[in-house]
Amino acid sequence: MAILIRLLEWVFFLYFASHIPITLAIDLQALLPAQYYSQSLKDLLKWYAAEFKDPMMMAPPAWFKSFIFCEALLQTPFFPVAAYAFFKGGCRWIRTPAIVYATHVATSVVPIIAHVLFHDFPKGPHPGPETPAERLTLAAIYAPYLLVPIILLLTMLFSTAYNGELRGAKGQMGKKSR
Repeated sequence: MAILIRLLEWVFFLYFASHIPITLAIDLQALLPAQYYSQSLKDLLKWYAAEFKDPMMMAPPAWFKSFIFCEALLQTPFFPVAAYAFFKGGCRWIRTPAIVYATHVATSVVPIIAHVLFHDFPKGPHPGPETPAERLTLAAIYAPYLLVPIILLLTMLFSTAYNGELRGAKGQMGKKSR
């Protein structure tokens, strides 16, 4: 079981470490003025949006901007902290913040994926996915940002590596009070 937990910690480390440049270089372009970004980063975003038919990144609706705002304000400061904790491994102090993060992100990504799968996107100026294959491809790009937080949440809730000491402490307290 310890090997599985350590493997998951490495997955979580890679997830959080990779999220830092993705958020700063790509995601925040939906919020920040264009002059804050180099032409190569703006071109990368345009390529991504055209290649994967993701109009939300080029012309984000207000509800999507609110998710990006939460990513900027709440999640981005957490990314290096979480990356450190999972790189080091066995940091039980990350449990509660990881539960909060995982719950927040999972509940944010579900409406994004639903929008990708079911919304009738306009044809322009930034066309969205039309065919089932295009919709599934774009949903697959967002899916890791749902799946990894769900795995993180389950790990924090049910792994004795992260909550075993807490359960033991409750049991100890109950014995002392008798």
